Amino acid sequence: MTALARPTNGRMIGGVCAALARRFGTSATTMRVIFLVSCLLPGPQFLLYIAMWIMFPSENKVRQAW
Repeated sequence: MTALARPTNGRMIGGVCAALARRFGTSATTMRVIFLVSCLLPGPQFLLYIAMWIMFPSENKVRQAW
């Protein structure tokens, strides 16, 4: 598993789904579909997405730290 960082390539909005897909070894499209389907269920999905967007560092910042 890799560290959670929003990639600079392959992101659509914030890169959260791409980061989660990279972490769990699946495609970004699959993760986006899972997120969209989860939006049909009651719950704070959009708030969680925004929170992860804020909490996950950008890949550029992670590279600069190393």
